[in-house]
Amino acid sequence: MHRLIRGVMKFISIPANPVPDHGMAGVIKTPDGVTLRFGRWEPPPGRKGTVVILQGRAEYIEKYFETVRDLRARGFAVATFDWRGQGLSDRALSDHRKGHVKNFGQYALDLGAFMEQVVLPDCPPPYFALGHSMGGANMIASCHDGSRWFERIVLTAPMIALRPGKLTHIAGPLARTMRMIGRGSAYVPTGSDTATGAENFIGNVLTSDPVRFARNAAVLQEAPELGLGAPTIAWADAALRLMKKFAEPSYAARIRQPILLVAAGYDEVVSTSAIEAFGMNLLAGRHLILPGAKHEILQEQDAYRAQFWAAFDAFVPGTPRY
Repeated sequence: MHRLIRGVMKFISIPANPVPDHGMAGVIKTPDGVTLRFGRWEPPPGRKGTVVILQGRAEYIEKYFETVRDLRARGFAVATFDWRGQGLSDRALSDHRKGHVKNFGQYALDLGAFMEQVVLPDCPPPYFALGHSMGGANMIASCHDGSRWFERIVLTAPMIALRPGKLTHIAGPLARTMRMIGRGSAYVPTGSDTATGAENFIGNVLTSDPVRFARNAAVLQEAPELGLGAPTIAWADAALRLMKKFAEPSYAARIRQPILLVAAGYDEVVSTSAIEAFGMNLLAGRHLILPGAKHEILQEQDAYRAQFWAAFDAFVPGTPRY
């Protein structure tokens, strides 16, 4: 395994998930002093620009090695990083398995630092974004708040709302109450330190592809420090507050960048109907649903991934419309 050596971060490679060629890893510091691990890959000849991958909750750079290859085969340079609190970036709590932030504005600091220190100085323009789940939520918030880094944005199963459940309506008040009484750093109810993606394949809510599921589980077995368990009460409270803003129709209408939302038809994590509604309110947005796909579209079976890449290729690159 590769580890942090004298401040230089490297990738973790296993036979089933080798590091893509022409890449390098490193670390940066955010304005509030958090160390983030990043990776970037040079473009092949005839470059088209750079795609920035924004990971979902509990993910890490190695999980996207296949996606890096897919993008470089399309002529793009690629850049990505581990959000604070996951992967090999700094974690806020002594229990490193707890997914924790005080608010999602901290993720905005991560993205801003990464763009300013890595992408803008070292990666070829034009810039495009590919975000998944929580990474998609962070990208939407960034666009709404005025960021104009990317010409086009593609989001898979963005975390616009959670999948409806029996207790969904009380989740927000419960998280706020528990945080107010000092339980913000505790795991969410029923949550544990079991690494996301290390569970049994049968019954998992992430992907229907057993090979890709096993590959990601093998990475976690080789490098358990990459793993992340359930989120904390504070993370849940922050996420629910942001999703409440997304529910306002005027929120999407204020976003000007061209965005493609790709939803999973069999998503058991986030709400597919909420993604569809949000997409209909975007000024320069499109949305589509992949019937039968589970939450992690880029980790899905080839039939679903082929549909995604067809949509991606039709949307990126393109002429900016803002």
